[in-house]
Amino acid sequence: MNGRRSWIARRLVLGAVQTAAVVLLVFALTEALPGDAAVAFAGDQPDPERIAAVREAMGLDRPAHERLAEWVLGLLHGDFGTSLTSGRPVSGFLVDGFGPTLLLAGLTVLLLVPLGIGLGVLAARHEGRFTDRLISSATLGVYAVPEFALGVLLVSVFALRFGWLPPTALGYGDDLLAHPTVLVLPVLVLLARPVCSLARLVRAGMIEALAAPWTAQARRYGLSGTRVRYGHALPNALAPATQQLARTIDWLLCGVIVVEALYVIPGLGTVLMNAVADRDIPVVQGLAVVFGLATVVLNLGADLVTHRLAPRSGVAA
Repeated sequence: MNGRRSWIARRLVLGAVQTAAVVLLVFALTEALPGDAAVAFAGDQPDPERIAAVREAMGLDRPAHERLAEWVLGLLHGDFGTSLTSGRPVSGFLVDGFGPTLLLAGLTVLLLVPLGIGLGVLAARHEGRFTDRLISSATLGVYAVPEFALGVLLVSVFALRFGWLPPTALGYGDDLLAHPTVLVLPVLVLLARPVCSLARLVRAGMIEALAAPWTAQARRYGLSGTRVRYGHALPNALAPATQQLARTIDWLLCGVIVVEALYVIPGLGTVLMNAVADRDIPVVQGLAVVFGLATVVLNLGADLVTHRLAPRSGVAA
């Protein structure tokens, strides 16, 4: 028990250090971006005096360390800053984009977990036979197709060719749940590659666990094949799959820019693209911090779940 608490404490400290590193890295990288909001706000072919006046009005002429200290102090109080181009709080942009992205991510994960685990277990149970070869070949083939190419293909077939589904979310507003057909193609694109990688990881973990000495020992004790398979082998197979699932959720929550752009989904990816185009640094910084925190929290949670499922896996602190 003391060892587990010590391990959790080390992981929490590491998460805090990673969070601080994310904040500093985000500020440094955004400072290195070419141009700023003053250039975009000043209009086409502005004179240097106009740019200087806009920079002064926006506070961009202040030293970097002063702006960093003010920004970090605001983050500690839950204030992500104010947009340079619109004057809105950055948190408003996050709230606007978070709903559609969370909806897509949630639907994808709800389908991903049973499909990925089910296909992996099915392939492992029929190792080397037709079912295993079919699942392995199909998952490898689908995984090799990039999201953008798959998205264009699905639009061409199901939206333009047959007219079964809308090609984009344009014209349907922000309430995507009121128009579920809009979500079908984006969710299919988001689901395609993660379900393949998760199924292959579960398959490999199940095969390795079923071949382990402790599994054979459990059979010698008279445990049924079903109990050995699902009560002992599957939890150990899910340990590496949990790490993959955390990376997938992180990828989804951080705004799948390609998918959101292709289907005109007003999510966090779209907010990020607009902010970069406008050189709206506070919005870019706020989004980057949220994405970084999501990565740290999700990986920390995945490590805790992995350590609980398979303590002997030895997840590094």
